[in-house]
Formats: sequence, C-alpha cells, structure tokens
Amino acid sequence: MLKSYYADLHIHIGAGEDGRPVKITASRSLNFANILKEAHLRKGLDIVGIIDSASPVVLNDIKKLLQSGEMKELETGGIIYQDDLFVILGAEIESREENGGQVHYLAYFPYLKNIEAFSQEMSKHITNITLSSQTTFLNGSQILEITNKHNGILIPAHAFTPHKSFYGRAFTSYKEIFTNKEWDLIPAIELGLSADTWLADHLSELSNKSYLSNSDAHSLPKIAREYNELKLKRLNFNEFKMALSSENGRKIKQNFGLDPALGKYHRSYCERCELIMTVAKPVLTCQECGSDNIIRGVKDRVLSISDQETTNSPSFRSEYNYQIPLLDIPGIGKKTLDKMLKKCGTEMDILHNLSADELKDRLGAKLTEKILKVRNGSFMIKPGGGGKYGKVKF
Repeated sequence: MLKSYYADLHIHIGAGEDGRPVKITASRSLNFANILKEAHLRKGLDIVGIIDSASPVVLNDIKKLLQSGEMKELETGGIIYQDDLFVILGAEIESREENGGQVHYLAYFPYLKNIEAFSQEMSKHITNITLSSQTTFLNGSQILEITNKHNGILIPAHAFTPHKSFYGRAFTSYKEIFTNKEWDLIPAIELGLSADTWLADHLSELSNKSYLSNSDAHSLPKIAREYNELKLKRLNFNEFKMALSSENGRKIKQNFGLDPALGKYHRSYCERCELIMTVAKPVLTCQECGSDNIIRGVKDRVLSISDQETTNSPSFRSEYNYQIPLLDIPGIGKKTLDKMLKKCGTEMDILHNLSADELKDRLGAKLTEKILKVRNGSFMIKPGGGGKYGKVKF
C-alpha cells in the first residue's frame, strides 16, 4: 500500500560541524546534524535532500553520524535517521554553458560511495570542491554524463529564476543543450519559489516531466517553506526514483509552495525606476522609462518563451497547493512559533493534520483564524520582484 511522505529536497549546508564554511550565503547553524533535528522534530518532514553532500567537509560529518549509529545506510539506497527521517545525499552544481549562461542543477545519489566518487571527479572541474555551488566549467550535457556515471539523478534547479537557471537565464528549450535521449534521462524540474505548475505548463516540452517544489533553505527556519507530498510504498532511493518518473503508482502527489507572487523574482523589476511591473502582459523593458536594463521576472520570462497559450496538465501531474509558511503569516514570529510547536507538535501537524477544533483548543481563536485563512487561501498578496519577497496581507 502506498503511503504519503512530506519531502523537502533542496536544503543547503552553511558549515560543517567543525565550523568550516560550505555555503557562504547560508547560516553557519545550518549543519548536517542540525538539519536532521529541525526537519524531524520541528518541521515534521519525512524526507530531506541535503544538496551540499559532495563537499568533503560534509562527507566527513555524514561518516561520523553513520559511525555513531544515529544514521544507517539502506541496501536499497539512501540513509535513514533515527528510523524515521529519510535522507537523500545530493549536490548542487553550477554549469558554464557555451552561450555564456550559468545553470544550477541538482544531483541526487543512492549511496555514500556514489557521491564520494562524484565529489572526487568533480574536484577536477571545480576550483574549491569544499564550497557549495561552485562553477564547474562544464556544460549541462557533461554534468549529466558524470552524474549518470555515478548512478545519480540530475534535474534543473529553480528552473525559471533570472539568476543561474535553465529557462530563466540560459535556454528557451532543452534542444539548445540536450539531445532527446539526454532529456529523457532527466525526470523532473524544480519550479523554484517564483513559479508554479500553471506557469511551467506553458512550455510543452515539460509535459512529461514531474515538478518539485523545494525550500532552497539557507537557514534552519526556511526548511520546508516549500515541499512535496510523495506517494511511496516505503522509504528508500528506489522508491524515490520511481516517484520522480511516476512509475508503478509512485508519484509526486502534491506540491506545497508559495504563491509565485510572493517570490523575489515573480515580476520584472526596473532598477532605475525601482518599479515592479504589474501589467498582465510579459514585460521585458520598463513600462516607465523604456530601459531594458531590468531584472526579468519569472512570469514575464516564461510567458515570453511560451509555445502554447492554454495549459493542460498531464494526468500524472502533481496538484499545486499555495502554502504560506507559518513564519510568513502576519503576527507569527519565532517566539510565537515556538509556543505553537510545543502545543501542536510539528509544522506539518499545524498545516495539515490538526482539525480546526483541535487548533482552536490548543492555540486559541485568533491564531486558528489566521491558520485557517492560509489553509483556505483567504489572503491578499503584494507581489515581489527585483530580489524582494512579496507580502501576505489579510
């Protein structure tokens, strides 16, 4: 029988247990052990993808946790933490494409030995393998070949953002970089915080791809700001791989993500006028000053390269649910959230599992009303753009 599992598959490492930096822009408290505790005890996730695991600093921390018995590697792939949390080891790799574009890809591996071998090979192409998301000076096709060589799965990360992404920065079609055979080896794309299913489905070449929504967390509180519900028989890498390809009933059932309008790059932004565009049509030049020196928004970019006006999702496509993280709800800060978790369990319990009556009994009428408004989509949004997040308004 298939079961539901909540998964965030794009979580960064800020530093190793010894304090050595890994992701420069991430919090130093974001280490492997802390991620496991946060995801397990506070977020209520079942699966995490830690995508700086190719760093030798992180590999060393993983080995220590395995040796201590806190984690164990599964014969069918992946790692289990305290018999509850499934851990997928991954890497975020930055390409340097022939057209000058730079693309971030996510690679997931079944076994520690696979990502160790991948790390050793990529160290020949990366200036500092210890640090996260360093430029490889390889193109996407070459990265795919190396990933497959080490039994990994490769997907484009935050595929539509204006900085270092597949569609947002480098290409208008996969045919500019991949052969049809290579494209078939890529089972999914990551939507990113400023895109959703409706936007992605404007590109017909994605009709056979699954969609993922992940947090791209650079701090512990940001874990699970976007996540997925996967339908699997059990927790292991083989099941995960089948879900990405919608095989044998396994699938990505639902995406829980921000409304794209809340993303930092949803609409185009003119740096000269400090103006976020709001008109319905795609904007590639400033509607005020006419400058083309703008940060192109995800919506504007996707609609400008779209090859179809109507969007029809295939039958296997996951349902996209607009989800507001608890800390993004007006009036809920860190102290309030801590009190809520003590009374309710985990964020997944608050967002999904507890009934309205249970919430009201534990949290009171005021907080419960806010949570129910978020569940029901009863809120307004001030759109984001130009690197600034949108805002939720009741």
